Amino acid sequence: MAAVALPGIVQSNTAPAKKSKSLPIRLGLASYTLRKMNLDDALAVCQKLDIRHISLKDFHLKLDSTDAQIAEAVKKCKDAGVEIGSGGVIYMKSEAEVDAAFVYARKAGMNLIIGVPQHEMLPYVEKKVKETNIRLAIHNHGPGDLVYPSCESAYVLIKNMDTRMGLCLDIGHTQRIQRDPSADLKDYFPRIFEVHMKDVTSSDKDGKPIEIGRGVIDIPGFLRTVVKLKFSGIIS
Repeated sequence: MAAVALPGIVQSNTAPAKKSKSLPIRLGLASYTLRKMNLDDALAVCQKLDIRHISLKDFHLKLDSTDAQIAEAVKKCKDAGVEIGSGGVIYMKSEAEVDAAFVYARKAGMNLIIGVPQHEMLPYVEKKVKETNIRLAIHNHGPGDLVYPSCESAYVLIKNMDTRMGLCLDIGHTQRIQRDPSADLKDYFPRIFEVHMKDVTSSDKDGKPIEIGRGVIDIPGFLRTVVKLKFSGIIS
């Protein structure tokens, strides 16, 4: 719903957000949020809101992009003062798809892939993580997802793997599976590399994304936990 109103931000003549040097969290944008915009307009939103990190979804940089297309997107981000911190969500059902994801991330200068590798692909993904030093953050997708419904479902599979194998905590899907996002951040903190921030209408499978503050998630409580734990990853 927020994305519907955001094009007005791009066209607005208002001044960019006042920069804050003391903000105790690192804010970013998951570009999936602005999937109906092109990359140029998405970056304009980042500039208006003083967001300096972006996680690119394939709406804005296709997985099969040529080297020239990747270089162009990277330059656009750099010129806008926005760092490409990660890419995804990227699904990986075969070794070929794993290889393609890591090549894509390397060429775009990403140090983190937000991904959903099939369980049987995890050892191969770990091998690629070790080879490239590009981290993986497994994204949870809540009730109805048979692969990674919760952070716990991913953590139990990677806890004994390389410590660069981690998690992307989506607090909306976590709430929808009736788990406490703050508790999950505490429980799996060493392996949580990025947070996807949203609110949802209800704590069940029917919960829908909604503007932060209008849903059922205890957003202030979650942010207090983020600050208390000194989470250094991006909150997108």
